[in-house]
Amino acid sequence: MTQPFSFYRPLLMTAILACGTTLGSAQVAQEPSNAAELAKKKSAATYNLEADAQRKAGMSAAEAAWEKKLEENLGDFYLPAYKKDKLAGKRTSFDFVSDDPALPRILIIGDSISRGYTVPVQDALKGKANVHRAPANCGPALRALPKLPTWLGESKWDIILFNFGIHDRANPPAGYASSLEAIIAHLQKTGAKLVWATSTPPADNNNQEKYTPEQCERVNRIASEIMQKNRIPVIDLHATVVSRLAELQRPNNVHFFDPGYEVLGQAVAAHLQTLLAKP
Repeated sequence: MTQPFSFYRPLLMTAILACGTTLGSAQVAQEPSNAAELAKKKSAATYNLEADAQRKAGMSAAEAAWEKKLEENLGDFYLPAYKKDKLAGKRTSFDFVSDDPALPRILIIGDSISRGYTVPVQDALKGKANVHRAPANCGPALRALPKLPTWLGESKWDIILFNFGIHDRANPPAGYASSLEAIIAHLQKTGAKLVWATSTPPADNNNQEKYTPEQCERVNRIASEIMQKNRIPVIDLHATVVSRLAELQRPNNVHFFDPGYEVLGQAVAAHLQTLLAKP
């Protein structure tokens, strides 16, 4: 007897989540930035498979290819959250970007902080650039190099904004530095203009995250020296928000309220617009 799809849906969802726990373990280990947040959000990591299949059925070939890339890279933490947002009709930083061929292309590579300011940057540069982000929350530099081909894809980029730091806070300084050097060497082969964003600070009462001002200062200092050596311009997002954490940042967290991401996005967009104006 043939069963309706609704009969199989719980079994299929269980299989998908079980598979994601293994295949997406790299993303889970990298994001979010503390175990308590991960446990809380994983408990709600389900979405309507039938509705998602219907949503995907109406996609163009390019949109479907991007959706497949997200499914292969977001992991069992961010993929369900993205799917639920799309089914609710929400805009996300992982949305497919339909390029205007007359405009330059910008790629944002970074962790959940960059994810938060991606949409504000897109809005600020609307009509001036096609702004994309990597199909992942990119985690620590130590794990990034083998993923760069997937994040870069095969299209030409005019500017690549990148950041690694918060997830490298407990990594050995020498390993962090060598990973950044390797990433830069790979990105330089694209011919794009490169720009670095500093890591943002922890909250003043940040006990849960285990991310200290000293760790933040260390990763920013190491990265700054490497960017200076490689003549890569720097957007100092740390300085942009450090005096306004009580206003812009979530308490006991590394992440920001929406107004905080707007402030960060405006700072990023202003610097990118300056780069766009340069030959």
